[in-house]
Amino acid sequence: MEVKKKDIRALTKAQLRNFFIKQGDKAFRGNQVYEWLWQKSAHSFEDMTNISLDTREMLKAHFVINHIKVDQMQRSADGTIKNAVRLHDDLIVESVLIPTPNRTTACVSSQVGCSLDCRFCATARLKRMRNLNPDEIYDQVVAIDNESRLYFNRPLSNIVFMGMGEPLMNYNNVLKAIDKITSPEGLGMSPKRIVVSTSGVPKMIKKLADDEVKFKLAVSLHSALDEVRTSIMPFNATFPLKDLREALQYWYAKTKNRITYEYVVWEGINDKRKDVDALVAFCKFAPSKVNLIEYNPIDDGEFQQADNKALDMYINILEANNITVTVRRSRGKDIDAACGQLANKT
Repeated sequence: MEVKKKDIRALTKAQLRNFFIKQGDKAFRGNQVYEWLWQKSAHSFEDMTNISLDTREMLKAHFVINHIKVDQMQRSADGTIKNAVRLHDDLIVESVLIPTPNRTTACVSSQVGCSLDCRFCATARLKRMRNLNPDEIYDQVVAIDNESRLYFNRPLSNIVFMGMGEPLMNYNNVLKAIDKITSPEGLGMSPKRIVVSTSGVPKMIKKLADDEVKFKLAVSLHSALDEVRTSIMPFNATFPLKDLREALQYWYAKTKNRITYEYVVWEGINDKRKDVDALVAFCKFAPSKVNLIEYNPIDDGEFQQADNKALDMYINILEANNITVTVRRSRGKDIDAACGQLANKT
């Protein structure tokens, strides 16, 4: 029976060094391999050109590199790029490159499918198949960085965990991936350029604060009234706003970092004055910013973007209460690459 080989990227640098010592080789060989795997994003052992052929063959006998493959790349009229990413077990996730005049942002996935049940999101309609491994998250970023350099002549500047999946339901792997992304031995990106977006898992938000993470936090809120939020995000019945607010208060007390709320205004759902007043009250406990996001339809017509009058009401009342508000226009809608549209249609 064939023994299943371990993915070499599951090993730490110390474990790689120990492996080579046990093979009767020098420990520094582990450093070389680690650099190939992470800084140079080697797809195969053949790529490791400063390591002898015999050593590469020995590595092939013990390990595999389960690298992702960009199965299909689509380019939007506005320059947005969507990747359909094939994993080693043939499952597919999607990631997106969002260009603007002064930055390029990677929107990456953390799960195959999603653990939650937001009714307005196409990804939520997919069954959660599994969590992504740290290297699979890392590979998405590397692929988009390469595309940014190729098509926009500059390196990737920002990362948002707003793709498929709830990042805090894959907590350990997401943090391991970010550790590699921000490490000088990986991509060396600043954690301040990374945003992890959650639908609101109170216990895990507190854990983020306890773990003293340096990246930014965004909360997909959409309503500050429990009955409304539960109607569109049913898991809110399990994680009600009271618990979410308490967790965010804990986060702010520990980190002193401003909280970003992502918020879509839908016609007939959250477009009334009472909805805005509830949002203002929810925001008051800590410095915050509200991103009003353009809604991206997912075919069935149940959710409709509110009109500009409702958006203006939100903007005026939030600004009158000294709450920073921005309106975020969607990118890549023509290739189903915008927020809430990732559903493996490609």
